[in-house]
Amino acid sequence: MFPASRYSCQARRCIRALKIVQAEHITPQLYTALHRRTCSSVSTSRITTHYTIHPRDKDPRWEGVEMDRFVDEADVVIVGGGPAGLSAAIRLKQLANKHEKELRVCLVEKASQIGAHTLSGACLEPTAVFELFPDWKERGAPLNTSVTEDVFSILTETRRIPVPMLPGLPMRNHGNYIVKLGNVVRWLGEQAEELGVELYPGYAAAEVLFHDDGSVKGIATNDVGIAKDGSPKDVFERGMELHAKITLFGEGCHGHLAKQLYKHFNLRENCEPQTYAIGLKELWMIDEKKWRPGRVEHSVGWPLNRNTYGGSFLYHLNEGEPLVALGFVVGLDYTNPYLNPFREFQRWKHHPFVARTLEGGHRIGYGARALNEGGFQSIPKLTFPGGLLIGCSPGFMNVPKIKGTHTAMKSGMLAAEAVFPKVTAESVDSETAGLHVPEYAEALKNSWVWKELYAVRNIRPSFHNYFGLGEYLGADYNQLKPAKDCTPIEYPKPDGKISFDLLSSVALSGTNHEGDQPPHLTLKNDDVPVSRNLAIYDGPEQRFCPAGVYEYVPLETGDGMRLQINAQNCVHCKTCDIKDPSQNINWVVPEGGGGPAYNGL
Repeated sequence: MFPASRYSCQARRCIRALKIVQAEHITPQLYTALHRRTCSSVSTSRITTHYTIHPRDKDPRWEGVEMDRFVDEADVVIVGGGPAGLSAAIRLKQLANKHEKELRVCLVEKASQIGAHTLSGACLEPTAVFELFPDWKERGAPLNTSVTEDVFSILTETRRIPVPMLPGLPMRNHGNYIVKLGNVVRWLGEQAEELGVELYPGYAAAEVLFHDDGSVKGIATNDVGIAKDGSPKDVFERGMELHAKITLFGEGCHGHLAKQLYKHFNLRENCEPQTYAIGLKELWMIDEKKWRPGRVEHSVGWPLNRNTYGGSFLYHLNEGEPLVALGFVVGLDYTNPYLNPFREFQRWKHHPFVARTLEGGHRIGYGARALNEGGFQSIPKLTFPGGLLIGCSPGFMNVPKIKGTHTAMKSGMLAAEAVFPKVTAESVDSETAGLHVPEYAEALKNSWVWKELYAVRNIRPSFHNYFGLGEYLGADYNQLKPAKDCTPIEYPKPDGKISFDLLSSVALSGTNHEGDQPPHLTLKNDDVPVSRNLAIYDGPEQRFCPAGVYEYVPLETGDGMRLQINAQNCVHCKTCDIKDPSQNINWVVPEGGGGPAYNGL
């Protein structure tokens, strides 16, 4: 109708806007605003282009695009190639081999390689490793550094108050191992492959699929080949569907699919809201004279004030080089919107007790990840028709121990033991199309995992209630006070030797995303960041993000601010999805293979 060659670039943009109006049934008033914006000399594009916010069926650019998916069938599908998912897969195949049963187990992992997104301290309690592989030494498990020394401190701004580590205290690490957890996960992946597990790294589970009766049918992997503006590229490929008798969800803390399952099956009906922390970590090569392999250091106190939960770790690894892993954890129930967890971490490193270890060394790695801190009271319902939750996704972390790998692994093993007899039964007796295995929850309640978490159930809640009775405070995103009621925090400038700026830190994470894809950090409403988060809380997302993803920049017109999302920086920590006071940010999976490349960090 409009020969494009006869019209200017501005006119063609207006024609496209008219097509969008026709497709999305926009009101004349909205059309007028869109027309003015699109055809003005300064074009302001919307932030959110993702199809979860702007459906494709209302987008004329997707007309005629083939949307059928390839479908494959397995006995068990596992989402997430972390300690829990791999332990479940391994245990399933161990049982299958023992009982001479054919069992197809498929595991999908969004990282480009198994272990590439794994981040933890990590001081590993090896109980679950020993149970899964009694011959772990012969198999070459990368448990190279046994703990030889425990140090616990309360820090003031300039001094250290030592705390004796008596037997029986949760923080006592006798018998544990300091590890690079990514290497342990990679090793678990090798064991799984040897047993016949099908591993699919680089494939992100993007959608939960359901049977007509509402039970889980499986998952669909993410589509690839979508441009940043939400349009299909010439290389567009639809994701594939993986169907299974039962699907195990082990996505890690604050899983994208688990969020959907909580709502679909009302899994959090009888538990407290999950609470979280953000953990930031660096890997350093230090002066060999200061290196004490096997030494474990923890601290609480400075630089956090008495109303903010958190602490630090510093572990001396024995990996053939003088390496230390150090990090800082901040509870995400903090109230001051000016608090910046990354800069608190950088400031902590200048404490005399910490700096003496780092002086003369150099930093070689950086990363960040959210972690569950709700503990026993926040464990949701774990089973539902067609699936179950394992690992850090539902939250089995022992908070005072600062350890969750052993409990995550055990949950995966127990899930496998509960699932195996049902998926291999010749005649499956199930009320739903997807198998329901409530026996998993019962097995967990009868295990050492439940006993361990119950024993420490009041330690984290007691931080906000001196009587230790577990005072209910609500979700972390509700805790921020308006900026006008809080005092800005002045942070020292990084010196480039012990403390560093954010972007040079993100560069060490190896994070990378295909640039021309829709941001996986989606906004439900593009107006909320400025009208609410910036107006009331002074834009806290530009401080709580540990990767510089969010920043407020002036409008081109000079009469206001806008939120800019640098999604390529994202390290998949999930903090924004958790702490956003408006709950307007919705983290979804990017193209498979994107994200950090921690390589054993």
